[in-house]
Amino acid sequence: MQYRKDRNGNKISVLGYGCMRFPQKNGSIDYEKTKAQIKLAIDHGVNYFDTAYVYPGSEETVGKIMEDLGVRKDIYIATKLPQYMVRTSAAIDRYFNEELKRLRTDYIDYYLMHMMTDVSQWENLDNLGIRQWIDDQKAAGRIHNIGFSFHGTTDMFLKILDAYDWDFCQIQYNYLDEHTQAGRAGLEAAEAKGIPVIIMEPLRGGKLVDLLPDKAKKLIAENERGWSPAEWAFRWLWNQTGVTCVLSGMNTKKMIAENIRSASRMRPGMLTEEDQAFLGQICDIIREHTKVGCTGCRYCQPCPKGVDIPALFRCYNAMYAENKATGRKEYMQTVALRKDPAFATQCVRCGKCEKVCPQGLKVMDLIQEADRAVRPLYLRIGYAAARKFMFR
Repeated sequence: MQYRKDRNGNKISVLGYGCMRFPQKNGSIDYEKTKAQIKLAIDHGVNYFDTAYVYPGSEETVGKIMEDLGVRKDIYIATKLPQYMVRTSAAIDRYFNEELKRLRTDYIDYYLMHMMTDVSQWENLDNLGIRQWIDDQKAAGRIHNIGFSFHGTTDMFLKILDAYDWDFCQIQYNYLDEHTQAGRAGLEAAEAKGIPVIIMEPLRGGKLVDLLPDKAKKLIAENERGWSPAEWAFRWLWNQTGVTCVLSGMNTKKMIAENIRSASRMRPGMLTEEDQAFLGQICDIIREHTKVGCTGCRYCQPCPKGVDIPALFRCYNAMYAENKATGRKEYMQTVALRKDPAFATQCVRCGKCEKVCPQGLKVMDLIQEADRAVRPLYLRIGYAAARKFMFR
């Protein structure tokens, strides 16, 4: 495992464990499988684990596993204040103390202001006394490093970066998003300030692996490097000196093993001009086939009316990345024939989804567009008949 240092000299594994997509069993986190996978990662040098208050069951699972394995002092835990839910100074303490309890610890190694998109959000926290609160928590040893995670424009990222003396930050960044959100400009600005950068969505929610267009998959398979789609994405990130740690939502032992192997081999500056040009070609192919830039993060879930927005967008994109039949078949299997309907036509335009979408998508309009594509009139009639028969 390779390591890169933070501002205090701590060695962080270049591969971090994203704790939002743990394996599931009967609708909840499969504890034993997750524990075995985390142990495998730790045994091979992974020491950075990223969770959040709003990841269902994640903090509790991480806390129990670290306690059961007896490794708390050997790893770094990162979690996040749901700043978009904070209205009073008392709420800051309430959420933080609840997270400590969930995680079964008395300190957080890396604490983030979650999902910042606008400097006004920091100003709101500032007005509630967050600076003094941070100073107090650090003095008491309850927080070791303070940072923020970001989804927004480059200009806004730079404003937030300059608004406080941050210990680290976290951005969405991958070879497809090189010049969107914080982007390369944001990464380099943070590096110039000596601020470590943690990378989320390195695979764009699977878009750079399983959801690649067939043409892109074929080119990668034929490339003389012999790297997998995921390895191309990770190596592009680790090639950059400003990247401290890359998070991966690993949920199979095979995925963990492959990522660890890549992390042990890659150094900054190893990609050639030919490699960079090849990834540019892959980007062009992806953009030709993408209808909606959804990463499947599921921040928009649950929808108050039950619409499964990420599933709908995934199927919509599959119609163009693969073929119409594939996308519609997946929609039938995963959405259309559920006992509890999850159709876009149930939307009442409350706007909850758009307020929390990290990609800033016009979700309310896009789900109607997607619904018309994956569920044309003849399929609506067919699904209605099937549902009437199945759930009578």
